[in-house]
Amino acid sequence: MMMMMEMQYNNNNNGYGVEEYMIQEDEWDRDLLLDPAWEKQQRKTFTAWCNSHLRKAGTQIENIEEDLRNGLKLMLLLEVISGERLPKPDRGKMRFHKIANVNKALEYITSKGVKLVSIGAEDDSGMIWTIILRFAIQDISVEETSAKEGLLLWCQRKTAPYRNVNVQNFHCSWKDGLAFCALIHRHRPDLIDYAKLKKDDPLGNLSLALEIAEKHLDIPKMLDPEDIINTPKPDERAIMTYVSCFYHAFAGAEQAETAANRICKVLGVNQENEKLMEEYERLASELLEWIRRTTPWLEKRTPENTMEAMRRKLEDFRDYRRTHKPPKVQEKCQLEISFNTLQTKLHISHRPAFMPSEGKMVSDIAAAWQGLDQAEKGYEEWLLSEIRRLERVEHLAEKFQQKAATHESWAQGKDQLLTLKDYESVSLTELRALLRKHEAFESDLAAHQDRVEQIAAIAQELNELDYHAAAVINARCQSICDQWDQLGTLTQKRREALERTEKLLETIDQLFLEFAKRSAPFNNWMEGAMEDLQDMFMVHSVDEVQNLISGHDQFKMTMPEADSERQAILSIYNEVQKITQSYGISSKLTNIYCDITPAIINQKWEKVKKLVPQRDGSLHEELSRQHANERLRRQFAAQANAIGPWIQTRMEEIARSSVDLSGTLEDQMTQLKQFEHDIISYKPNIDRLEGDHQLIQESLVFDNKHTNYTMEHIRVGWELLLTTVARTINEIETQILTRDAKGISQQQLNDFRSSFTHFDRINQKKVY
Repeated sequence: MMMMMEMQYNNNNNGYGVEEYMIQEDEWDRDLLLDPAWEKQQRKTFTAWCNSHLRKAGTQIENIEEDLRNGLKLMLLLEVISGERLPKPDRGKMRFHKIANVNKALEYITSKGVKLVSIGAEDDSGMIWTIILRFAIQDISVEETSAKEGLLLWCQRKTAPYRNVNVQNFHCSWKDGLAFCALIHRHRPDLIDYAKLKKDDPLGNLSLALEIAEKHLDIPKMLDPEDIINTPKPDERAIMTYVSCFYHAFAGAEQAETAANRICKVLGVNQENEKLMEEYERLASELLEWIRRTTPWLEKRTPENTMEAMRRKLEDFRDYRRTHKPPKVQEKCQLEISFNTLQTKLHISHRPAFMPSEGKMVSDIAAAWQGLDQAEKGYEEWLLSEIRRLERVEHLAEKFQQKAATHESWAQGKDQLLTLKDYESVSLTELRALLRKHEAFESDLAAHQDRVEQIAAIAQELNELDYHAAAVINARCQSICDQWDQLGTLTQKRREALERTEKLLETIDQLFLEFAKRSAPFNNWMEGAMEDLQDMFMVHSVDEVQNLISGHDQFKMTMPEADSERQAILSIYNEVQKITQSYGISSKLTNIYCDITPAIINQKWEKVKKLVPQRDGSLHEELSRQHANERLRRQFAAQANAIGPWIQTRMEEIARSSVDLSGTLEDQMTQLKQFEHDIISYKPNIDRLEGDHQLIQESLVFDNKHTNYTMEHIRVGWELLLTTVARTINEIETQILTRDAKGISQQQLNDFRSSFTHFDRINQKKVY
């Protein structure tokens, strides 16, 4: 289908009056319709011309019919070449969306004084030619001629002094390539040695001109030398499009000089931007490398066997928090600021946005940093959990050793005693004594049942807490349990043997029996009391210590009753002594029912009385330590409760300042700089709080009911405050740069900023 286009330029557009440019089905068009070479030339030229402008927007097309069909890149092309914003395109993929976008482009072309006849989605080449005529050729004016005639006259004037060049049209006059070389040499004689060119080498001339134009004049290759040479009559539209690029590149010495200066400036800006890009890449690589090195260390969860080793790990972690991480936080903040500054400069310079290397985007760094924070939080929680576990483990291990040693000491030799057959060669009295002694032993055995169960329970808990010497504990516990079962079996067998023999015996000393029955439980009570008085305790608050003190006070209140029991037991033994003296019984008579003597009871009783004040001293010493810890909690809470609201207030002030339109940007910058100065001046308060936090950590204090703020909250708030004020200052600097670069008035800038106030409010909410 042949397209008819009518372009009408009105006085409001160019000031040259009304001129009509009609392209109809003339003889030249009919000739070309017979040869498809013109379509190939046009498609390649128009594609290259479009890409020469679309690359400014960071994109390109490969096929005019396909890539312009949805209208998106067509609208983008019109925005680039006109410098104006078109209506927002439809992003949908339905056919009516594509048609709507094309119609928006056509309406924009029509708004520029161009009448389009028979323009449709099927004739993309005709539409592009219309755009080229309007935006690349229309405004060419040479000696009162314009558009095509003006461009032709300009070529004739520029190439007139050159031999073998006679430009009469936009097709055959350009086939040998000398006209292109002449245009380049006329304006840039340093690029071509025209004297060495030969008319009979059209391929070499055309290739040379196209390559130099692309390399030195930033004019892309829009023509194919072989197509021009092999086509009897090259396509006029393709030649006109390509030649118009030379006109715009060389239009006037003053324009050339201005362009050169602009190029130098652009090159300078580009070099500076390149340095910023390289610096960003370097800093991003170093920061990501540090994160990659640090994260595995934080993710390593190798338990230690001792508190000393875990405290070293904790100290290493605190050193990382105090020394190694803060500089990296600053680097991350500076990296984000540098990235935003670079993007602003590129935008002002109409350059494509900077795309860092793969994996080095700001979002990639933020994701890596978030992973680091998560690993850091997990590592800290693991450290504290391990310290608590080791505290509990060491306490239980010591308790196990004490109870096991006490039990083993008690059980030592018991199996041998239970296997004796002494009852076969004793008197009836001695036999009864043996029977009662065995009853006393059974009572003692039952009293020790609780200790054995405690030993087994402690061993089980040590296994659950993954105690490093669990195998030794388990072996010892198993030995105690096996021995205990054996004692139970032997005890039962001996009782049966004694009861069988008891039928032959009739007498027994009741007083010894009573002494044995009462002294054994009392002795066991004293041993338990000594264990309790020497038992280690682990508390974390004043209330817990006071509870222990209260329990100890209650124990002391039972001492008179226990002393009465002791005296009652000793009185039994005294009664035995009276009987032996009264009836002339040997004073060397010993109690055959138990091994406990008054001396042992008195000795243990004295030890119990001695341990009571020692326990008092230990508990009150621990109470003093817990009071000191409470003072540390209150001291930390007082500062944290002041610093937290201060940070929040600064955040709100910065937020209000960032949306305040009453003053100038410079006023806002001054206010923000003052905020930044105040924040930096406030840093010693944070350092003091860090010191108090370190004292609390060193004292192994893990809770604080006097404040809802933790050191991590304060750190996060402080880092966010630093980042916010830096980002806000950067945004104001960016607005100043944009205002100064584009000459926007203060009122215009305020109108622009106020239009985004609604969208920014959600970001001004409390974030700390």
